[in-house]
Amino acid sequence: MRGHPWLTLITVAVGVMMVALDGTIVAIANPAIQKDLGATFAEVQWITNGYFLALAVSLITAGKLGDRFGHRQTFLIGVVGFAAASGAIGLSSSIALVVTFRVLQGLFGALLMPAALGLLRATFPAEKLNMAIGIWGMVIGASTAGGPILGGVLVEHVNWQSVFFINVPVGILAVVLGVMILLDHRAENAPRSFDLLGIALLSAAMFCLLWALIKAPEWGWGDGKTWAFIVVSVAGFALFALWEKRVKEPLIPLGLFRSIPLSAGVVLMVLMAIAFMGGLFFVTFYLQNVHGMSPIDAGLHLLPLTGMMIVGSPLAGAVITKVGPRIPLAGGMACTAIAMYGMSTLETDTGSGVMSLWFALLGLGLAPVMVGATEVIVGNAPMELSGVAGGLQQSAMQIGGSLGTAVLGAVMASKVDSDLAGNWADAGLPPLTAAQEHQASEAVQVGVPPVAPGMPDAIAAKVTDVAHDTFISGMSMASLVAAGVAVVAVLVAFLTKRGANAEAGAGVGHI
Repeated sequence: MRGHPWLTLITVAVGVMMVALDGTIVAIANPAIQKDLGATFAEVQWITNGYFLALAVSLITAGKLGDRFGHRQTFLIGVVGFAAASGAIGLSSSIALVVTFRVLQGLFGALLMPAALGLLRATFPAEKLNMAIGIWGMVIGASTAGGPILGGVLVEHVNWQSVFFINVPVGILAVVLGVMILLDHRAENAPRSFDLLGIALLSAAMFCLLWALIKAPEWGWGDGKTWAFIVVSVAGFALFALWEKRVKEPLIPLGLFRSIPLSAGVVLMVLMAIAFMGGLFFVTFYLQNVHGMSPIDAGLHLLPLTGMMIVGSPLAGAVITKVGPRIPLAGGMACTAIAMYGMSTLETDTGSGVMSLWFALLGLGLAPVMVGATEVIVGNAPMELSGVAGGLQQSAMQIGGSLGTAVLGAVMASKVDSDLAGNWADAGLPPLTAAQEHQASEAVQVGVPPVAPGMPDAIAAKVTDVAHDTFISGMSMASLVAAGVAVVAVLVAFLTKRGANAEAGAGVGHI
């Protein structure tokens, strides 16, 4: 039983499910946490930002730890730490403690994710690796999309603490399975030392980049602070690259990127995440604030997307095994581009059937990309760097997600700012002061009508129509940009090929 490939897959899937679920489930709990702990809006934002920053900045270093000490140990430590931090959040009585333990959750989640991919790479033979990664991608897709539904049920019928407590029994199950089933695979030429300066430079560069993306909507893209962090980030990446050429055992051997398919896989993962995360960001506001759905109803309306990812991921794995990744990846991004174009045509009164069609097509497009790009990155890396490759894959997805939210958010804000005043005047509404227009624009960017208390019903109805129409025009523009990104990704997909080192798996020495 120990080391059995499919039992290994089940074990790592249980652990990965916790981390993927936590990426979206907590958003539903934030309003309840804010009310219960008396937190400000800025403090609540840190519940998400703290987790996300810790996770994204640590992923590649965590992958290296797995390569050095073995993925089994790294995975188990990640699961224990993640579950313990989750339990501690549920017991927290202040927002400061919640944010602190969320950062710890992110750090332990970073240990867990690349280790899971490293274990799959080492356990499965080449001809079955794509199917395994397909099921792994299915678990991530289902958990990410299912988070808002489960979160809504728990917050509505139990309390916000239950959103975190649920990770404790899941973590215990993952540890029990891990101790019984996981076998430690370590490559004979695994790294024996740590590139501490490389870790510091990469972490600082990643932090500055992500911090600039997180704060850009608040500071503005033209603000000196935003660009200062971007410049420091670029300088950090440049210094990291120079140092990696000199150190004996680098954190990321830059020779990895001589592999065009691996580099294309990383770029493809970034572009996919920009289109997916950025596009989905506005869809949740569209469903809840324009259509007036509850969080649970909004989650249920996204089931076609989730369902297609669940069905499509293992099928994509099977197809990629037969024909290679190039055609499925290009086809997947083409479907994504068409779906994002379709979402640009949504109106305030679009019915559920039409929405479901575009959501389903998006899920169908994303499935082969999630599976194929992961296999291209991990399969084209040497066995002794499978953890670093897993960290690269996850980092590309996290950076793409933040870029998508930030860049498409800027597109949305720009379109709303340019259209709102004209739409307001055309509706015959009384003119707004500059301050009122700014406040109204911020509300409209998330689909909320700026209806003042005591406003007459007739005027409130006009304000609502203007707000929703302006939001729709902004979402349409953002969706078209996302479609354009997906078209570029189709071209990148043709640079990929099957993992040249995938055959190294399943034949590695057991420790």
